[in-house]
Amino acid sequence: MATNRTFTMIKPDAVGAGHTGAIIKMIEEAGFRIVAMKLTQLTPERAGQFYAVHKERPFYGELCAYMSSGPIVPMILEKDNAVADFRELIGNTDPKKAAEGTIRRLFAKDISANAIHGSDSDENAAIEGRFFFAETDMF
Repeated sequence: MATNRTFTMIKPDAVGAGHTGAIIKMIEEAGFRIVAMKLTQLTPERAGQFYAVHKERPFYGELCAYMSSGPIVPMILEKDNAVADFRELIGNTDPKKAAEGTIRRLFAKDISANAIHGSDSDENAAIEGRFFFAETDMF
């Protein structure tokens, strides 16, 4: 059964380019309510923990270096059908393939620096949300 919460984080490329406010505005205008948010920066070790599922993949080291290269804005969002609706809002991982008007189409640099993360399932939303917001039980 689908939950009404999902996890996202605005990635270092988008934060560094000054797109945080515009992205948050799009999220809120799409009907999502932000229930938790903070500005933080991952260490390479902490990025490695978050992306441990990709440890055996060839891009793992580059991913961890990128995700620890600058500040990020993790958030827990609330809306009916949150995971699916948010994935639609952010668009394809490759911004060249993302639909017009999606966050990645508007703000991503390329497939690697793609502006924003969105959980792909209710289960992963809970796991990822707790990684950043362990002090609360948001899920």
